[in-house]
Amino acid sequence: MPGPHPAVAATRLAVRRAVADAPAGSLVLVACSGGADSMALAAAAAFELPKQGLRVGAVVVDHGLQADSAQVAQAAGDRCRALGLDPVDVVRVQVAEGDGDGPEAAARAARHAAFGEVLETRDATRLLLGHTRDDQAETVLLRLARGSGTRAIAGMANDGPGPLRRPFLLGVGRAQTRAACAALGLTWWDDPHNEDPRFARVRARRALRLLQDDLGPGLTDNLVRTATLARQDADHLDALAQRQADALDGPPWQVGDLEDLPDALRTRVWRLLMARAGATAADVGAVHVASLDELVTRWRGQGAVDIPGGLRVVRRERLIEVAPRPVE
Repeated sequence: MPGPHPAVAATRLAVRRAVADAPAGSLVLVACSGGADSMALAAAAAFELPKQGLRVGAVVVDHGLQADSAQVAQAAGDRCRALGLDPVDVVRVQVAEGDGDGPEAAARAARHAAFGEVLETRDATRLLLGHTRDDQAETVLLRLARGSGTRAIAGMANDGPGPLRRPFLLGVGRAQTRAACAALGLTWWDDPHNEDPRFARVRARRALRLLQDDLGPGLTDNLVRTATLARQDADHLDALAQRQADALDGPPWQVGDLEDLPDALRTRVWRLLMARAGATAADVGAVHVASLDELVTRWRGQGAVDIPGGLRVVRRERLIEVAPRPVE
């Protein structure tokens, strides 16, 4: 008896790997937009998870950014129910206007907040995201264009601690998810925002197609491979930085304990030290780290460095001190 279509088999294998450590009998949710990627994911989860002794449901987020978004979200929920997923939650979110990081980031923040609420409400242990190999390549290209560091060009993590899992980064491409849907007779929704050049990811997708035309079809795979290698390096450096930060006393910190560290470690140690001192870790950017580093590597008697989270860092002789920033 012939097996499933190769694209269907690939999506099912990706899902099996993504839930290999899920507690038996627990609920795993699928994030479904109704597009081909998430419909292929939902179908694979509906087939595989019950065989693994797991329950499978779905969460559909309506961002309210298009006139027919409510109908699209409801249709996606209905398709998930038809596949046998239960429970299926359709959640309407409010995307913050005027977000400094742009509409894509605002929508992502609203979506992930909804995911967290549904995970808690449903007591689910995993939530599967339908990102593909192509999504990973586009992410790497975008971050390279922005001059990002090693951790950033490592792209989206495939899995790890926490409930969010991206099973398709194991090797399933966007063309395969469409092929899987077609083989299973599933219909899907093509989001018009995926062709709207106002969005950076759409421009990256277009640029990637042009680059592949000029440089060859292996570019997507090579970018994904770059992300994997960068992640391995970043994981190793982060672990070394963790050990160095753990070994430091203080604050205050001795300048000598910092100046002898390799640059790649010291910048990471700065971030860890600031977070431990109470800084807002996500807001400690490259500019802040560079200013901190100059207190050690290019000391010219410069003044204090203010860090997000209300901290002020200053060098006095051979000591680096940190204290709350005075209220002005």
